Amino acid sequence: MVVERQRRARSMAGSHSHWRPPRSCDVYWSEFKHCKSLFNRFHEYYSYGRAPDCQQWKEDFYTCKEWEKNHSTQAKESLQESERKRVAEQRKFTPVWELRQTPPADWHLPLNQGKPQDS
Repeated sequence: MVVERQRRARSMAGSHSHWRPPRSCDVYWSEFKHCKSLFNRFHEYYSYGRAPDCQQWKEDFYTCKEWEKNHSTQAKESLQESERKRVAEQRKFTPVWELRQTPPADWHLPLNQGKPQDS
């Protein structure tokens, strides 16, 4: 019983060493540099009417470096929370097209390649 508890304690203590950030630290830095690029800033301003906020990529880079250096639990939780927010942000957009539940009724008919298309 005591041996089993010690084994569990060792495996729990060592579980931090097996965890890795969802992305490598270099990816966070690359995303930050891309976000700050002139091309991306122009694109964001043109598309959404505002400049992009790149601060979270920079914070995640430094948090990732902190994790690599000290294996801090706070850094691990911060990176996990940041990635959860990113995923939630991506899921809140609705698709552009409605997905079909069934194929169209005339799906098996040949295409009208010889006839001019209505415009």
